[in-house]
Amino acid sequence: MLKHSKQREAIKSFLVGRYDHPTAETVYLGIKEEFPNISLGTVYRNLSVLADIGEIQKLSTGMGPDRFDGNPAPHYHFICRECGCVLDLSVEGLDHINVLAGQGFDGEIEGHITYFYGKCPECLKKTE
Repeated sequence: MLKHSKQREAIKSFLVGRYDHPTAETVYLGIKEEFPNISLGTVYRNLSVLADIGEIQKLSTGMGPDRFDGNPAPHYHFICRECGCVLDLSVEGLDHINVLAGQGFDGEIEGHITYFYGKCPECLKKTE
């Protein structure tokens, strides 16, 4: 059983309702006012715990630092190759991908992570 932590709850609350997928440093700066003595290490540890227990998502995009998503439900993400922003994508009908991946595989597929890459709407406007 995980011990209750005001700091962990504040981190989770900070992420819920945000759609910008902040880095740990952004989370740290965002809750530092409420918890002036909190360390960046404490934020990292709590983000890892929240991700491990499935209350948030940790996004390792391969571009810059990890990002964090307050929405733990399975959904897809778009990563802009220009500015590095991470956006939620609403994609219907990809649920069968686990079944397709499992064909010819003797193990058990439990889930998947897929990132889509390109230019976000803002960066696309800049190049036109």
